[in-house]
Amino acid sequence: MPVLPDLPADDTFDSGPAVEPWGCFPTMDDQNTDHTGHADDLPRLPFTRDDPLEVPEMYRALRAVRPVTRVRTQAGDLAWLVSGYEEARQAFADPRLGRSAPDPERAARISGSVLLGGPRGDIETEKAEHERMRRMLAPAFSARRMSALGPHVQQLVDELLDHMAELPRPVDLREEFSVPLPVLVICELLGVPYGDRGHFRKLAEAMTDLSDPRRAEAAMTELADYTRAILIDKRADPADDVFSDMATMEAPDEEIATLAAGLLFAGHETTVNRIDYGVLLLLGNPAQRDALVADPSLTAPAVEEILRMAAPGNHGLPRYAHEDVSIGGVTIRRGEAVLIVTTAANRDERTFPEPDRFDIGRPLGDPQLAFGYAARYCIGASLARVELRSVFGTLFRRFPTLELAVPAEELVERETSLTGGFTRIPVTW
Repeated sequence: MPVLPDLPADDTFDSGPAVEPWGCFPTMDDQNTDHTGHADDLPRLPFTRDDPLEVPEMYRALRAVRPVTRVRTQAGDLAWLVSGYEEARQAFADPRLGRSAPDPERAARISGSVLLGGPRGDIETEKAEHERMRRMLAPAFSARRMSALGPHVQQLVDELLDHMAELPRPVDLREEFSVPLPVLVICELLGVPYGDRGHFRKLAEAMTDLSDPRRAEAAMTELADYTRAILIDKRADPADDVFSDMATMEAPDEEIATLAAGLLFAGHETTVNRIDYGVLLLLGNPAQRDALVADPSLTAPAVEEILRMAAPGNHGLPRYAHEDVSIGGVTIRRGEAVLIVTTAANRDERTFPEPDRFDIGRPLGDPQLAFGYAARYCIGASLARVELRSVFGTLFRRFPTLELAVPAEELVERETSLTGGFTRIPVTW
């Protein structure tokens, strides 16, 4: 579940070689700042990767010299890329960076995504609105309430795996398990009819479509309309669920409906991919899988390692400087865009020894940043952990011979989806 809408310095880059593998870094005066995609020596997003379970090597190359550096976005605009762990924590924690921009019409665009493509909200009210929404939602997503869900989530996991065991093999793990579980959980928690899952899953997938922004925007609007109708019904007939609580909020209906749509979307979409990637990481590391099966106490650290290593989306989280701010010794000017790449920060060798090695016994130290940090820490983190711990504490004990039914290289990535992942995960046992 992504983060909800989530030092001493000087004005110069730190020292480094004059010429890098990707070319020279031009001075700010030399950089093209329009939308034409003018050729220059700046690295351009998105970076390519050969293995969907890894992060692009370019992040490591950039971080080795400048963990905060200028890049061109997919839209052709300039942005500061944050690929270092400590620098990412600074960026998350600094209140001068937000999702809104001082001059939204002139702000850098990141991509064609309606979710992460550019600034959102109003700079004058963003901080207060963010704090207000978190206060209203905190009771519904408290760690205590999420822990109380544990036994029921375990029941759902067991039922889905029992059903899967009866199906002819190979079985599409994504269709029969990875998708249904988070959808079931979020429907019950929010108070959304499970029978509507086909409708809102279709909208959720359309919202992440990077190839068709108009389709994505229309889907986002339709999902908000759908949640608005549910909220109206909850006012007349409330139940013990989050949407019933939200229906009593003192805020405009449109605002509440948009927030509700965000919860419905984020509450299942990214957890689906974490399950898939966790399974693939464990299948690719059989010694780690066997250790997990033999020792249930490794379940919680295994989930943290999956969250650290999984990289289903090859995108950063956009922020805009509300005033001049220093991150990692680099001054970011008011109005400039920042991209916090948590998948890269989670592979920072300065924080995690042998960062590309999947190790569920990794000593507990600095926490992974998959859920953000500080005030931008994901309000749904506890829910995601409850689900993932139940999944990975059960799946391989229930199916100890689980394996892919096709070579890993034949898995098809959802390349035009913002949240990434695969189209199918065929497995057998």
